[in-house]
Amino acid sequence: MKPAAPNDTVIALLGQIRQGRPDAEAELLALVLPSLRRLAAQYMRRERPDHTLQTTALVHEAYVRLLGSTSIDWQDRSHFFGVMATHMRRILVDHARARNAARGPGKVVRVVWEDARVEAPGRSDDLVALDEALTRLAQVDARASRVVELKCFGGLTENETADVIGISLATVKRDWTFAKAWLFRALTA
Repeated sequence: MKPAAPNDTVIALLGQIRQGRPDAEAELLALVLPSLRRLAAQYMRRERPDHTLQTTALVHEAYVRLLGSTSIDWQDRSHFFGVMATHMRRILVDHARARNAARGPGKVVRVVWEDARVEAPGRSDDLVALDEALTRLAQVDARASRVVELKCFGGLTENETADVIGISLATVKRDWTFAKAWLFRALTA
């Protein structure tokens, strides 16, 4: 996903929000809303069809969480969208955990991302299982976990992921290969 908002404008508005300019939040939202809706729609396509959370609600809740994170030292537009993707993922995981707690354990988990399909028993919601596996992966290799998060949940390309993390493209590719294999084993064990 290539965000349409100009990098300098996004970073400038985030700085103005931090400084307390009251209309900067509305300007930023208007600027990035189309891209955020596309990102949220990507997430929602992976969810079950009867999901109670709507795309617009996901965008707005993630945006509110983002504005609560005023201490972030913003690097660029990709960094902004990576953080937004993380907030969206956490919202969906929280929603799935609440749903699972209300109905009890399920049957089979199906985790689907760009080029891998994994099935694992034990949970009724694939996002919860993937989040737990990513948390375990982060204990083994935090950078590889971040690569998965940015590529799968943030919709960033490998080049954008490399820029956000500050590593080479080759390292992103190695981490991605390792993470896919590690997650496959973790989710099928």
